[in-house]
Amino acid sequence: MTTLLKNTFRVSVAVVALLSASSLLSVASAAGGMVVISSPKDGAMLSAASDNKIDYEVTLGSGDDHFHIWVDDNRGGPVRGLKGSETLPKLTPGDHVIEIKIVDKAHVPTGPAASVKVKVQ
Repeated sequence: MTTLLKNTFRVSVAVVALLSASSLLSVASAAGGMVVISSPKDGAMLSAASDNKIDYEVTLGSGDDHFHIWVDDNRGGPVRGLKGSETLPKLTPGDHVIEIKIVDKAHVPTGPAASVKVKVQ
């Protein structure tokens, strides 16, 4: 393994350890893109009667243009604000996966993504 790969791996392990300690869900790419979902937490219980939000921070990398928020297999519209909160569509009772995927101008995922699984009552 080259020195560069060894150092990249060490940095990746350190980032994972740091993020695990802070309980934020984050995924970074080698091209510099990164997604952090700070809320809801993985395994959170949400209410079908409430407006539910996702709090996030996104860093675009080389070739990235914007991102989309997916609920299960349904893609939401493009989001360009790199830090903030978005209201999720009404959620039905049951288990759901909420995901943020960074994409290029053609809406093709570039790799960086993060997801949380939630239960809705």
